[in-house]
Amino acid sequence: MNLQLIIDRIPEINHAMLETFAMIGVSIPLAVLLGTPLGIWLWSHAPGGLKPTPKSHTVVSAIVNMVRSFPFLILLIALIPFTRFIVGTSVGTAAVIVPLTINAIPYFARLVEQNITQLGSGAVEASRAMGATSGQIIRSVLLVDAKPALIGSMTITTVSFISYSAMSGLVGGGGIGDLAIRYGYYRYETETMIVACILMVLLVSIVQYGGTRIARMTDKRVSA
Repeated sequence: MNLQLIIDRIPEINHAMLETFAMIGVSIPLAVLLGTPLGIWLWSHAPGGLKPTPKSHTVVSAIVNMVRSFPFLILLIALIPFTRFIVGTSVGTAAVIVPLTINAIPYFARLVEQNITQLGSGAVEASRAMGATSGQIIRSVLLVDAKPALIGSMTITTVSFISYSAMSGLVGGGGIGDLAIRYGYYRYETETMIVACILMVLLVSIVQYGGTRIARMTDKRVSA
């Protein structure tokens, strides 16, 4: 392995890592911020939910499924006009954040819906019997009980979209994926490709380990 080549690429590697952090650091918080209320809405307005509205739920659920079903690379290209309208360009890190966020919102919303559904109806019925409002049930019961699962879902979403961010290199989006393509594929620098892969694995492992630890610490069913 040519260590000197890797040393020479350190500035580019550092820059690529910062771009990956920027993509994930913006898209995932936005996905959590917008996907959480969407997931709660999907649960509460589903048949058997707090406020069932079957017709509107069917429409919103279909839209969520449609956006989730798009392969990210196709969505990335299809949203180029919208991305250019939002951030003024269709290339670069800022441009990739738009489709990443749009794809991550319904992805996380479905996870939130599943997390709440898995809690069962016992706590909801008990809260209703005590006169709690729908807002109180959601804030003080469901979100509290689902906290470990929600943290796990954030971890899953982050890990998945780290992988998605690597695809952005195909359209000049920056990040580790772009580094691997530009140097590892086009310039046949195998060493750079290996380093990029190792960094991606390390990043995913750190996120997964950290998310799992935090979820366990917030789980009341797990003893300290």
